[in-house]
Amino acid sequence: MNQPPSHNAPHDLSMTISLLARTPAALDALLRNLPEEWTHRREGESTWNAFEIVGHLIHGDRTDWLARTKMILEFGESRPFVPFDRWGQQREIQGKSLPQLLDEFSSLRARKLEELRALHLQPADMNRTGTHPALGRVTLAQLLSAWAVHDLTHLHQITRVLAHQYREDVGPWSAYLGVLQCAGHSAPPKASTPASG
Repeated sequence: MNQPPSHNAPHDLSMTISLLARTPAALDALLRNLPEEWTHRREGESTWNAFEIVGHLIHGDRTDWLARTKMILEFGESRPFVPFDRWGQQREIQGKSLPQLLDEFSSLRARKLEELRALHLQPADMNRTGTHPALGRVTLAQLLSAWAVHDLTHLHQITRVLAHQYREDVGPWSAYLGVLQCAGHSAPPKASTPASG
């Protein structure tokens, strides 16, 4: 039986890829064919709905994770990453339906993971470093781990946004339903938090 990695274990790329490969199907199972009143509702002002979150994941795959991986391999710390446009999903979702976005994310993620596998990364590569525009020096292992946790963050966010629609309906049970107690992840970053991911 596989054991979870210890904090001191080297990065296991196969486990990360395995997790990243499952996100499109998880989103598809949760969101496809839900009424728009579910997928286009927000928790509040300046927050994202499920439709926008899928667009955000597409934008991240298109412009961020693999591009930064390649920058680390080619330039190391000598060239900082291009800052991530946290609102770039507005271009991704323009004129599209949620089923179109889900299909696009599935095919894009599959292509990006194939590109990642084609890099034939070795354990030593995980210690290679790059320069994040806000965070400074980061390792390739940290970047790839962040990609996986970014997926999980937005899966959590979507479930929280959906649960929010029942916040009044559950009555006193809200005290027992942790998803209704979560602080939002979709609000704009605070001034002390780096704006670029």
